[in-house]
Amino acid sequence: MLKIRDIQKSFDGMQVLKGVNIDVEKGDVVAILGPSGSGKTTLLRCINFLEQADGGSMIFDGETFEFGRISKKDIARIRKKTSFVFQNYNLFRNKTALQNVTEGLIVARKLPKAYAEEIGRRMLDKVGLSDRYSHYPHQLSGGQQQRVAIARAMATDPEIIFFDEPTSALDPELIGEVLAAMRQLAEEGMTMLVVTHEVNFARNVSSKVVFMENGRVVEAASSRDFFYNPREERTKTFLKTITGEDAEK
Repeated sequence: MLKIRDIQKSFDGMQVLKGVNIDVEKGDVVAILGPSGSGKTTLLRCINFLEQADGGSMIFDGETFEFGRISKKDIARIRKKTSFVFQNYNLFRNKTALQNVTEGLIVARKLPKAYAEEIGRRMLDKVGLSDRYSHYPHQLSGGQQQRVAIARAMATDPEIIFFDEPTSALDPELIGEVLAAMRQLAEEGMTMLVVTHEVNFARNVSSKVVFMENGRVVEAASSRDFFYNPREERTKTFLKTITGEDAEK
């Protein structure tokens, strides 16, 4: 479904992505783990063209696109099949939860307002916000705002959703409600590429894990193999640091 090959990116002469390869099949939930500064968020932003990669290619739905010379038309076409959930929600502050979900459907996709609102209500219901249609972002908790963002991402019926550390801006007690919404998506078969520090989500929900460091993929494996039978010593050290357990246990 999605294959990233040899993606590269530099900022001010510093190479942040050094030839990263990732494969995502339909229905996969791929968690990208790694220490801060490893290039995880940059990778995700380049894949969704929020940043322009310097080189490499993408195979998406059987078509090949070169990062260095992709057209605006092709970017727009790819984005119609994908959605992005940001760290800090990126909601319109002057619009209600329902309006935040429907804005893109009405303005960008030209759907009739009544039909867009039907979709919006259904998506908000799915993330447990059926009583918050008319609430503005300042009336919602951080967890609720992020669930609105997830509902907005789902509303376009994407083939894949990219999540950029969706719980990193939340207080600890609010993280669970967002992860529960993501778990539900995974159970429904949504394809997801998730940059996260939530190890339990990666262990219990993801089907694959990619571990990055210094702009490279150190190890990529099924979730079970990654956590219980890692190949690389650096992976074992990382897992022991964040879990306090030996990976082989």
